[in-house]
Amino acid sequence: MIDNNSPNVPGNGVDHKDNKKNQPQINIIAQYIRDLSFECPNIDIFLSGLEDNPNLNVEINVNAKNVSKDVYESAIEFTANASSSDKVIYELELIYSGIFRVENLPKDALEPVLIVNCPTLMFPFMRRIVADITRENGFPPLFLEPIDFAGLYIQRQKQQET
Repeated sequence: MIDNNSPNVPGNGVDHKDNKKNQPQINIIAQYIRDLSFECPNIDIFLSGLEDNPNLNVEINVNAKNVSKDVYESAIEFTANASSSDKVIYELELIYSGIFRVENLPKDALEPVLIVNCPTLMFPFMRRIVADITRENGFPPLFLEPIDFAGLYIQRQKQQET
């Protein structure tokens, strides 16, 4: 049975929009490629046939900054370097960014949201760009495994403590 005198029942004069105004909200305003570079300085190594499997070195870093009141940029910095016999086959550098409106979030929760949650939302789009760029340049597509941004954040926190 519904108690019509309850303050949370619709139609009893309580404005539920006010309750939502105080809840944390994260909205994606935009996602974009901030910087992209793909270089093949020694493509002849790849085209002439590799003697051994190339080495692939991948690095990922996440940064965030305040853009304006309640608006932040979160950026995934990604680099991939494929090499064989000490010669670079290709280098891929990508900074994929997003602009987010973050409201009603406690200050101590802001950094984890910008470094973990926002990159998690952007990652599928960045992953597609990486695969497409490598494939369009004649290489096997570089399919990235899902990234544990929470684990990276914890690792970064531990490094800062020491």
